[in-house]
Amino acid sequence: MRLGWFTVLVLVVDSSTPAVTAALAEVSAGGVVLRAHRRTVDARAHGELLAPQVDVVLADCDARPADLGAIVAGLGPGPFTGLRVGLVTAATMGQVLGVPTYGVCSLDGIGHPAAAGEPVLAASDARRREIYWAVYDGAGQRIAGPEVSAPAVAAQRARDLAVTVAVGDGAHRYAETLGLPVRDEPRYPEAGVLAALAAERIRAGAPGEALTPLYLRRPDAVAATARKPVLP
Repeated sequence: MRLGWFTVLVLVVDSSTPAVTAALAEVSAGGVVLRAHRRTVDARAHGELLAPQVDVVLADCDARPADLGAIVAGLGPGPFTGLRVGLVTAATMGQVLGVPTYGVCSLDGIGHPAAAGEPVLAASDARRREIYWAVYDGAGQRIAGPEVSAPAVAAQRARDLAVTVAVGDGAHRYAETLGLPVRDEPRYPEAGVLAALAAERIRAGAPGEALTPLYLRRPDAVAATARKPVLP
């Protein structure tokens, strides 16, 4: 439901990293204002944490699900199990409530706000001794990625693009290999930034989008392709 002619209440969710995030933002002609925010860092509890956090941010704003005018979700990249929690939650709520859903690359929520006139590498932990990463120019526009690779590969690409600083949890984890100064924040995708990056579509009343996850690689668990013999 629109709060006013130019104001829409938007739910933002992201589960692409160990930080499970839910937030409410008001998107208006004048900008984006974050009204409520919850983040819990727990790589093993995405499914248990996200729905209660959605309930909490709604309660913080004295709002109901029916008051939402749009839903924004971080598309990843991220590990299969955690990432799908946020996207399934967003897609299901959008379908039930009849409101549009919009996706934003989760790394944009790290790299875009970190850009301050110089190229920046944003990285999150991809496990298996790899990182998900992207490079942003001084204006915060993504110019490379998202990709998944060993930190050394990302470091070489960052050097090629004259990157001078890195951000994100993955950058902290592999700072020595990346060989770049690492900023403390943002460490995880910023909900307000995800909302801002979708704001133009929301203001325009653009049709909702399919929330296609950026897994970038196959999940660890795969279905068996053939039956194994029981007897030797």
